[in-house]
Amino acid sequence: MTHENAPLPVESAAPLVSVENLSVTFRSPDKTVTVVNDVSFTLREGEALCLLGESGSGKTVTMRSLMRLLPPTAHYTGRIRLRGIDVLALKAGQLSGIRGSLVSMIFQEPMTALDPVFTIGQQIAETVRRHDGVSHAAARTRALDLLELVQIPSARRRLDAYPFELSGGLRQRAMIALALSCRPRILLADEPTTALDATVQIQVLLLLRSLQRELGMSTIFVTHDLGVACEVADRVAIMYAGRFVEHGAVDDVLTHAAHPYTEGLLHSTVHAERQGGRLEPIAGSPPDLAALPPGCSFEPRCVFARAACRAGMPPLSERGAGQLARCIRGSSIHEASAPVYDAEASL
Repeated sequence: MTHENAPLPVESAAPLVSVENLSVTFRSPDKTVTVVNDVSFTLREGEALCLLGESGSGKTVTMRSLMRLLPPTAHYTGRIRLRGIDVLALKAGQLSGIRGSLVSMIFQEPMTALDPVFTIGQQIAETVRRHDGVSHAAARTRALDLLELVQIPSARRRLDAYPFELSGGLRQRAMIALALSCRPRILLADEPTTALDATVQIQVLLLLRSLQRELGMSTIFVTHDLGVACEVADRVAIMYAGRFVEHGAVDDVLTHAAHPYTEGLLHSTVHAERQGGRLEPIAGSPPDLAALPPGCSFEPRCVFARAACRAGMPPLSERGAGQLARCIRGSSIHEASAPVYDAEASL
């Protein structure tokens, strides 16, 4: 294990994020539950990946694992590397060194993520001073620059405002400014627009996409919203019961789904191509992760299910150029069908 005070072995040629066979298990005296199961992916400079799926599918746990923000009851197996740094081998002091500077996170609810007893400016300036070692005046100037970068109106006045004095949209922009305060190379966003109304959601999404391109960051978004995936992502990974069931370029996955769960999500979502049509919900409920069914976890809800689906979990196999799906039927689901989702018309 790396000594806590030794320089971290950054590899500039390595992918920004490399996750190999990651599993995350929570243990209690009563039971053991694996909430992320054998997940692998990479993320390169400037890429945006979206983790998509129902609540409880393992999206947030996967993303928080990259910063080791899970409680002590979490047990990791596999490998997580950020710029070649083995995250699972780092000590607490070393983790503090990469959090904020190499990888940063926008949390789902800024009202609980921001400290209510400190002003917005104090919280951003403290983070800048902690990582950059600059003076208080320089940190405050940097905080003001960040509020202007995320397009907060009257930024100088908002610098001395407390979180409760800001609207939900302005709090989310302040949370983005805080996440960007130390110029991270990797930005994690956990459903950053869930608590906002539709108009503000679009504004925040456009801002995040613009900042990603302007600052050259790589981003990972967690969302339930297919429109969000189309707006911000280059690639999308569909998660179900802790596993990736489909993974590929966003246009390929959302216009030519190769897994029945992806197809179910598309048919149960309101979008332009289905205007005036009847929604088709996915039957049943997500499985209990402590008692998964044999074989494919989606089999009890799948309209294409057959006996072979219960024989074992299918591997991720290629369905096209870079598109992977975990299904024994593969691309035959849509060989003769038209795309069910227009990525260009989603928003």
